[in-house]
Amino acid sequence: MNTIVQKYGGTSMGTIARIQNVAKRIIAKKEQGNRMVVVVSAMGKSTDHLVEMAYAVNEKPPKREMDMLLATGEQVSISMLSMALDEMGYKAISFTGPQVGIKTEGLHGRARIMDVDKTKIVEALDEDKIVIVAGFQGVNENDDITTLGRGGSDTSAVALSVVLGCPCEIYTDVDGIYGVDPRLYPPAKKLDVVSYDEMLEMASLGAGVMNPRAIELGRKYNADILVASSINKVPGTLITSNIDQQAKDITGLAVYDDEMMVSIKDVPYRSDVAAQLFADLAEAGINVDMISQTKPINDKMHISFSLSTEDRDLLGKVLPAFQAEYEGTEVTIRDDTVKLSVVGSGMKLHSGVASRFFALLCEQQFPILMVTTSDIRISCMIPKEAKERVVMAVADGFEL
Repeated sequence: MNTIVQKYGGTSMGTIARIQNVAKRIIAKKEQGNRMVVVVSAMGKSTDHLVEMAYAVNEKPPKREMDMLLATGEQVSISMLSMALDEMGYKAISFTGPQVGIKTEGLHGRARIMDVDKTKIVEALDEDKIVIVAGFQGVNENDDITTLGRGGSDTSAVALSVVLGCPCEIYTDVDGIYGVDPRLYPPAKKLDVVSYDEMLEMASLGAGVMNPRAIELGRKYNADILVASSINKVPGTLITSNIDQQAKDITGLAVYDDEMMVSIKDVPYRSDVAAQLFADLAEAGINVDMISQTKPINDKMHISFSLSTEDRDLLGKVLPAFQAEYEGTEVTIRDDTVKLSVVGSGMKLHSGVASRFFALLCEQQFPILMVTTSDIRISCMIPKEAKERVVMAVADGFEL
């Protein structure tokens, strides 16, 4: 018998009726002769409610205790789904991440899966049970419960499919992966297939359908991932390495709203200074995204970089010390910006993509604050007020 790993998100598990719908979908796959492993997220907005409760009793809740709290959301989901399957006459068993042997390391709230012990899962499957696993969580080397960050259930599902050597199906509240978020660009086209590299870029740049770590894991182990709707019976999008080499110039456009830009003027033009700055940022737990540096004038340079607005407080611990050590530097922080990126494997094959992209931006007459590129991506920081107009112009221009 084939084994299939499925994952259902919070919206799919949001009500009793939807949980029963998920149970019926699982049963339909099992009746086709498959052994079923199902990863679920917390019901609806329950994670948000737990966060609100935490901050109601403590303005700065300890991260360890936050993980203890947030992990309970998925525990409700797995038990409810197992009960629904039992009511429908099918044997099911639920496991938390720690129970099923998902080992993690790293910071609370941002842990990474390091290993999975599949013993309990295989034993339950051999007993003809449907296995229901809590996504988003695991246990670290200190036996503390850890969470994987927003979208971590995707990573849990892909990790289980890798260790079980089976397909992975991600079911969500959208019909698949679109070239542009339909909420920003209603005519957006759904993609039938997308490469790991393209999807990883899009996910890391703000396309919220898939977790970047899940894509990274799938690419590393060449595990195809289907993303489809848990509600509508329409074909989804396959993420795979087996992609047509005659790729489009641009496959997708992603916008990330929660990005701030930091500019530091009159930094001494020495490599050790920049090295120290980014080492201090890394030590504080800040993930720096885009970076640019001007050519030196009078042995001074300007450095700009972007980071998530979530790291604003951490940034406040680094910059004052840096300015104290290097007097005369001037810091400007802008949070009225968004990061807009276009992604496409065709950039490696066809010339003129960058020219067309910047021409479309130029027509909108908004400043481009910073630019970075890779072989399949162009990203730029633009004023937040320009977002809607620029998205429409670029999406129209590249027929996304």
